[in-house]
Amino acid sequence: MLEAILVLVLGLAPSVISVWMMRRAKERAQSRLRAAMQASAARAIQRNQIPLDQYYLEGFGYLIGDITCQFNACSAYIRCAVNPSGPCDECHHYQPKD
Repeated sequence: MLEAILVLVLGLAPSVISVWMMRRAKERAQSRLRAAMQASAARAIQRNQIPLDQYYLEGFGYLIGDITCQFNACSAYIRCAVNPSGPCDECHHYQPKD
């Protein structure tokens, strides 16, 4: 009788462990998804904040930074390769375009 119970327990153990691990993985994935959604929402709020030096240039679209600088990225997201977060005023890396 004891051998039958042992065989039954050993036979069911992999299934029980598998279900337990799947539940743990699902909970972990859901918590990571919630964290990613919250981070995305926080980034969307930051993205909607318009920089003070943003302007529209015909043919290029919206730009930020000093377009007369050689390092300007001509982008609405970063100012330049040297000082991407800005500000451009009194930047010691400024070099006029040729």
